[in-house]
Amino acid sequence: MQGIYTRRVTPKLPEAEGERQGITGSGDALRLLIVGDSAAAGVGASTQDEALSGQLVRLLAKDYRVCWKLWARSGLDTQALLELLEAHSPEHFDVVLLSIGVNDVTSTLATDQWIARQQRLMSLLRSQYAAKLIVVSPLPPMHLFPALPQPLRWYLGLRASGFNANLADLAGRTEGCTLLTTRLAPVAGSMARDGFHPGPAIYSQWAQDAAVVIDQQRRQTAPLHVAEHTIKIQE
Repeated sequence: MQGIYTRRVTPKLPEAEGERQGITGSGDALRLLIVGDSAAAGVGASTQDEALSGQLVRLLAKDYRVCWKLWARSGLDTQALLELLEAHSPEHFDVVLLSIGVNDVTSTLATDQWIARQQRLMSLLRSQYAAKLIVVSPLPPMHLFPALPQPLRWYLGLRASGFNANLADLAGRTEGCTLLTTRLAPVAGSMARDGFHPGPAIYSQWAQDAAVVIDQQRRQTAPLHVAEHTIKIQE
């Protein structure tokens, strides 16, 4: 009943406006794909420049020539994302940043079923999209979401925590896969006005953490003569 009520009263925010693909920056070529749900689509930010995609691309463009695409839509769960990716023509990407799972947490899907779908998703990204690196975003701390009443907030937070523990195990045993350690805990003024989605400040932290991981992984696998790139992030 709390879930039904929360869905009814929570404001429905639009996806961020702006470009969803482009080429920018200079340096070694980096083909980047960002995929996922409403958070990947930038809900909570006015424009893609303020959202995850814009902030991440801007950071990476300091050291790379980034050819990037954003495939994301509000309401997607893991199964729907699988179907979306299966419908696309094969392409090659160096890095895929993945943000999916909140809509699975709010469903009745069991943890083992979700992990099986995550495993299928990672396999698809490697086979159909030749992803050399898959950067997985953890589920947010839903027990801190102001839009959720108690005890629903506690319950969904517990499910998200359990999903994350299993996701960490899967990422640890999957070649070419890295799980971000970003907790993305909301602080005053950092979330969108719906109390459920990130605001630009959280997107900024998320993008910074992802940029560092991507750059580190690229330098570890790059030839020595191009292994000196660093992401210049202002503290």
